[in-house]
Amino acid sequence: MSKHSLIPLYPVADASGLEGGKIHVRLTEGRFQTLRRLISWPLLALFFGLVWVEANGTPWLLFDFPQRRILLFGTAFSWYDLHILTGLMISGASLLFFVSMLWGRVWCGFACPQTIWTWIFIRIERWTEGRASVRQRQDALPLRGKRLLRKILKHSIWLLVALLTAVTFTGYFVPVREMLPALTGSEVSLPLLTWLVIMTLLTYTNAGLVREKICLHACPYSRFQAVMMDNQSLKVSYDSDRGEPRGALKQSSSQTGDCVDCRICVQVCPTGIDIRDGLQAACIDCAACIDACDQVMHKLHKPIGLIRFASAEAANKKPSGLWRPRLFGYLAVLLIAFSATGYAFFEKKDLVVEVRRDRDSLYREFSDGLVCNFYQIKADSFQPSLTQVRVEVRGQDDLILQGPANLTLDNQGDWTAYRVCQYHPAGGVLPISFVFSDQQREWTRPSSLITNTDYQQH
Repeated sequence: MSKHSLIPLYPVADASGLEGGKIHVRLTEGRFQTLRRLISWPLLALFFGLVWVEANGTPWLLFDFPQRRILLFGTAFSWYDLHILTGLMISGASLLFFVSMLWGRVWCGFACPQTIWTWIFIRIERWTEGRASVRQRQDALPLRGKRLLRKILKHSIWLLVALLTAVTFTGYFVPVREMLPALTGSEVSLPLLTWLVIMTLLTYTNAGLVREKICLHACPYSRFQAVMMDNQSLKVSYDSDRGEPRGALKQSSSQTGDCVDCRICVQVCPTGIDIRDGLQAACIDCAACIDACDQVMHKLHKPIGLIRFASAEAANKKPSGLWRPRLFGYLAVLLIAFSATGYAFFEKKDLVVEVRRDRDSLYREFSDGLVCNFYQIKADSFQPSLTQVRVEVRGQDDLILQGPANLTLDNQGDWTAYRVCQYHPAGGVLPISFVFSDQQREWTRPSSLITNTDYQQH
């Protein structure tokens, strides 16, 4: 094996995050943290607000399992449209691959729900218990007095936020305007209550207690991110040529690099790693270390960018370009997936009709020459504005349809009985069609009319 095929290994210093210890994250400010909030706060507003948005009494976004449909921004999708949802997931995955090849794990650092909720819980922790250095010192103190009260306050707020998250998330499966009165009353169902308790505890555990362990051990994205990136992908990187050899601030001289080994980059990292050890799977590219290091460089009157978004090619002083076959391959897959999903979206089914013959009685012949067939019809609407259709039958002369002229589409899975009759029909099996129509469109469902026992020969 040639030496060029080996993956370089670097010794990594002890990191509390990788050793399983508790990480006391130090909050920092800067342009990337401002950008992160500009992304995360609108996403939070959408999550907590969209569940309340309705159009004509119908939620904008609802996974309605009892009626076998998904409401998405005023459009209903049936289970016959699952390929559209599959296309949306493939499109999202393609977009993630494309963005990851350009900018690394920016999804993890700026938009991932685990990251957003973790930062919320960290800010609550700082507000109730103080700065990271204070919390770290108090961990060794007995849990009593003011410290105990602050702990209780912190965990109470965490549980409240977790409960609000659980209720909101459940509101995308059970209409929130129907769920809240049930929760405040005495008729709350045990399954709903159990689900809310589980979701509350999961949110509380993930964002408050487990935190970075999800990114380190449970999230598969960190395991295959290297497959998506190349040497020209931008990622949070430490400029070792400029920063090494490290020296303390008092020892700073022409013989040392710009890094003064203040370790603030480690203190602000939500996963507890030292970015100076090189690219690591635990790095989520949140850029907190960039903002913290830039503040130190400003105070030292040195250029910022000791830690920055940079590619491996840039670190080796090589020019980077956009012409990368794999990048354009991801872009092509992305465009194809979005195009196919968009086409399927406009071709989706608005009405699903099932016509079933009554097998207990193929036909019935009356003394006046009238021959009738018996049918069961079920129709489900997957367009909120489509609530009723007119039912007709075509295909033969003098057909008589006995049953409701207008069929209400309540999506309850109920069958409606109909009879199709004709005076003195021709013998055999006659082709007919059921026609369902509203004011603008019509849908045809082929069927047949059995008129005598010759049916056994067909």
